[in-house]
Amino acid sequence: MPDYNILELIDRARPNLRRGSRQVAEYILANLDSIADTSLAELARLAQVSEPTVLRFCATIGCSGFRDFKVRAVQSLALGAPATHSVLGRDDDPEKVATKIFDYTITSLDWARKKLDFAAVGRAVDLLAKARRIEFFGFGASGIVAQDAQQKFPLFGVPCIAHQDSHQQYIAASMLKPGDAVVAISNTGSTRSLIEVARTAKERGASVVVITGSNSPLTRFCDVAVIAETLENTDVYTPTTSRLAALVIVDILSTSVALRKGEQHSLDVLDMKKRLTDMRTSGVI
Repeated sequence: MPDYNILELIDRARPNLRRGSRQVAEYILANLDSIADTSLAELARLAQVSEPTVLRFCATIGCSGFRDFKVRAVQSLALGAPATHSVLGRDDDPEKVATKIFDYTITSLDWARKKLDFAAVGRAVDLLAKARRIEFFGFGASGIVAQDAQQKFPLFGVPCIAHQDSHQQYIAASMLKPGDAVVAISNTGSTRSLIEVARTAKERGASVVVITGSNSPLTRFCDVAVIAETLENTDVYTPTTSRLAALVIVDILSTSVALRKGEQHSLDVLDMKKRLTDMRTSGVI
């Protein structure tokens, strides 16, 4: 059984469906709470189409029949409403805003988890665990992810630095050597300067790991691409789920590398965290 959210697929396919199938899709998306208990005949009547039209709709979206659609719809409902149903409205109060953002974020992160290539993650960990130093490159929201990765350098166990200025990135990439590693972060993977930096790092013999949202142009210049696909929405108020997914990928990579470093490294990290805890005194200084 496919592992994607069938409700998201319906929402994305809706504009291109034939009129009858579009009516079925629109009824389903407008009545998510009741769809699990709706029969074939009821759905046809409520969507004002024939039963064969409902069955054609099911086939169009990749289901083997109405029963298969119902099973996958129920599974998808457990993930939350489709992302477009989490778009914020001007009249939403803080409670509704909080609910929509949580639902949207949880659904999108679960989508990213199901789409994640764990073999690629493993190859990225192999490269980073052997690196003598790691350079993190990113702009904007991806630059924030790069900074977060830099502050996790105790887990990586080697010198780490994050660059967000395009000139600094190019200078750093030009000075890399075999044994060094780069993590280039970009959801779109189409920023020209970042692509040039990744290409330069590859030419210098460094290992290049890319964290991106799709099979983007940036992936042409890397050793490993970790694709964190999200349900990114361009609505002005929608949270940047691509950044959240990339932060999770950084956590996965840094933790996995730390586990590869052995027991002594783990003890050193634990000692560091204990000392940090001791610095957070609750008493009056």
